Amino acid sequence: MANPVLDKLILVVDDYATMRRIVSNLLKQLGFAHVEEATDGADALAKLRSAREFGLIISDWNMEPMTGYELLKEVRADAKLAQLPFIMITAESKTENVIAAKKAGVNNYIVKPFNAQTLKGKIESVCGPL
Repeated sequence: MANPVLDKLILVVDDYATMRRIVSNLLKQLGFAHVEEATDGADALAKLRSAREFGLIISDWNMEPMTGYELLKEVRADAKLAQLPFIMITAESKTENVIAAKKAGVNNYIVKPFNAQTLKGKIESVCGPL
């Protein structure tokens, strides 16, 4: 039986091509067939506001010119996107960042470095079992 979670279109947002590739490859290892990439928050918003329906956003925190935190706030402020699951990735585990992201409506948080198991656990906590 097909798993509806694995059929979701996932948007991976990071300004480093290498990191986008790593996250995309981990998602494919976990069984996700539909992964799209965005180079920054503005690129991500344009894709999210297109006609396609995304099921999950996985975004880096530190990006220029629009950070993942700013992207999160834009997504939560948009009625069409507000309910979209959002996982933030960051190299910093600063408590104030975690608190700010939670207040802004992030669903979960991953601190680099991480592996496929960590990613799977975070996705399952947000979207249900894979």
